[in-house]
Amino acid sequence: MDWTLILTSVAILGGVGLTFGTLIALANAKLKVWEDPRIDVVEETLPGANCGACGFAGCRAFAEAAVKGEVAPAGCTVMGEAEREDVAAVLGVSAGEANKKVARLLCAGGTDVATRKAEYHGVESCAAAVAVTGGGKGCAWGCVGLSDCAVACDFDAIEMDPHGLPVVDPEKCTACGDCVDACPLDLFTIMPMDHKLIVQCKSLLQGDEAEEVCAVACTACERCVQDAPEGLIEMKDGLAVVNYDRIEEANPEVVARCPTGAIVWVEGAQEFVPAQELAGSEAG
Repeated sequence: MDWTLILTSVAILGGVGLTFGTLIALANAKLKVWEDPRIDVVEETLPGANCGACGFAGCRAFAEAAVKGEVAPAGCTVMGEAEREDVAAVLGVSAGEANKKVARLLCAGGTDVATRKAEYHGVESCAAAVAVTGGGKGCAWGCVGLSDCAVACDFDAIEMDPHGLPVVDPEKCTACGDCVDACPLDLFTIMPMDHKLIVQCKSLLQGDEAEEVCAVACTACERCVQDAPEGLIEMKDGLAVVNYDRIEEANPEVVARCPTGAIVWVEGAQEFVPAQELAGSEAG
């Protein structure tokens, strides 16, 4: 065994390793970017949901923006008030006002009020049903009710009601938008909780034709337009559309004369009127 050759090889490899190690250490020292230690403190206080509801890629990105003063602590609507105040104290700023956002469903047509034109038997998926039968409902724009949104929600904020409609729990909802992406008919939207005027219909049918397939469809009667401040609501393709730039002008009286309940005033959780209650109100 040639020990000289072995020792020479070890020395060469050790020298190469030492050289590259030194170069890496020097490069790290020269190129290292200083990071404000408050970022770690803020990130630890955040809920860690990485839901994106704040408009940033995740909690770390939000923490970096908060430390830079680009966003107020209240920009994270998932945090509780106490946590927002903790973050504000660390940064020496005002917590700001939280305008919580929540997912809203733009359909109230459960199985008790909407007709069906076809039965779907296959994979329990709204997307699959829409691809095969168009959803199976008499209203082609109506909620299919096979829970794609509830499955997609990582925060257990959506449950299906007895009539096949997804119900969002505002307390659990982080406005992450997963339900928006999951719905094949684009029936979910993210909006601030203080936007209380909601059109729970996307049907482009009008009048009796719309009501024949869903008792809570917008029939384009325009009563809400007449009762609302000018410019707040307009009809587009036979459907009432709210101008949310003027939502501060809205009031509950706007929905009072809607004959079907398609447009509603929502104070907290979104509720759907059972068929028997709807029939009772029409009889009165």
